Amino acid sequence: MERLPPGLGLPKGWIWHAGQAARMSWAGLGGCSAGHRGCVTAVPQPYLIPTPLSCSEGVFKCPEDQLPLDYAKIYPDPELEAQVLSLAIRCIHSEEGCRWSGLIKHLQAHLGTCGFNVIPCPNRCSAKLSRRDLPEHVQHGCPKRRVKCEFCASDFTGEAFEGHQGTCPQESVYCENKCGARMMRRLLSQHTLAECPKRTQPCTYCAKEFVFDTIQNHQYQCPRYPVPCPNQCGTPSIAREDVPTHLKESCNTAMLLCPFKEAGCKHRCPKLAMGRHLEESTKAHLGMVCALVSRQRQEILELRRDVEELSVSSDGTLIWKIADYARKLQEAKARSNYEFFSPPFYTHKYGYKLQVSAFLNGNGSGESSHLSVYIRVLPGEYDNLLEWPFSYRVTFSLLDQSDPSLSKPQHITETFHPDPNWKNFQKPGASRGSLDESTLGFGYPKFISHEDIKKRNYVRDNAIFIKASVEIPQKILA
Repeated sequence: MERLPPGLGLPKGWIWHAGQAARMSWAGLGGCSAGHRGCVTAVPQPYLIPTPLSCSEGVFKCPEDQLPLDYAKIYPDPELEAQVLSLAIRCIHSEEGCRWSGLIKHLQAHLGTCGFNVIPCPNRCSAKLSRRDLPEHVQHGCPKRRVKCEFCASDFTGEAFEGHQGTCPQESVYCENKCGARMMRRLLSQHTLAECPKRTQPCTYCAKEFVFDTIQNHQYQCPRYPVPCPNQCGTPSIAREDVPTHLKESCNTAMLLCPFKEAGCKHRCPKLAMGRHLEESTKAHLGMVCALVSRQRQEILELRRDVEELSVSSDGTLIWKIADYARKLQEAKARSNYEFFSPPFYTHKYGYKLQVSAFLNGNGSGESSHLSVYIRVLPGEYDNLLEWPFSYRVTFSLLDQSDPSLSKPQHITETFHPDPNWKNFQKPGASRGSLDESTLGFGYPKFISHEDIKKRNYVRDNAIFIKASVEIPQKILA
């Protein structure tokens, strides 16, 4: 924007635009008492006066002094117009970067080529932009530009081409399964379904999915893949995982071991011949089973001894509970010299193996009147490592089961040192077992009378407790 140079006869303070000045005609304002001049536009109606001339109720007024003007007396002023068009100016886009300057009359010609001048898109897309940005817009941004697909050669508007991109059937693309193949998009579907070596495909037999180029290897391991019977029995194809069951249960030519193999029979023959073998070998099989039973009985005895050994106490003390005392006492009275045996126990780790026995109705001099208690030495695992005869002090106790908070327990206790000449304290032979009633231990035939046993709670809840302990010197334990 610039001010007109002084002396052109325009009202003071008027602002004018160079672009408008280049397109206006200039006229004298007839009827203006001061002789003012102004501009009119070149339109078909002669000298129609635009703003800044004011009009009120159809009467035009001079913009300088607001006096009425005579419309018929407005006349062209070529001299003024020549003066205005000869003024030197800058481009109206100078603030945007255009460096052109020249006469006003040359401005329109410049604007026809000015890169900063805003013009509408020639494709009529409604966009308006500077002339210098137009080529980029027309070539790449205009939605109404014409674009030719490089693959199918079809012609599209820019807007339609955006939808066509990525879907053109003629475009060359790589296989989505990353097999490395490249083809036109229209062939991709067929390739993916039937040709691609990386496509997934279910196994015909087990229905699991595999990459196509690995499915052949899978068939060598597929559990449902049909295979012939290895014995060639004539059965149709069998699923690989069912072959062991077939050989065991169905295949007539399968080689079987005799059902008595655990008993020692080594015979092996086809399944069809097994029945005949069983019929012909009944007596032999019976002998094998008997021998097996004998071996198993011996093993059971050995296991029982092992279990007993594991449960045996090894601290030199035994507390033996005789439950169901009343019944067992009556049984002892009915059977003379009826002896009950305790679990065995050891005097110490790797020590002597001992056992306590009791005659509930007495034995010898205490028969029918007393409880008799004895101890004896049993064959032990470590006898060859021990000193003989057995010579350590032994203590018997019948435990008083009275409540300690009500009265002090009064246990019946007897102690003795083994007689080294007594045969039971010599090193026992391997044949002497815990149930050898012919070998009587050493002890007390009159340990406690039947009358005294009733005086306190030696019998409680129909049970008695007999305690046996052996005093082993500390040096032996160490």
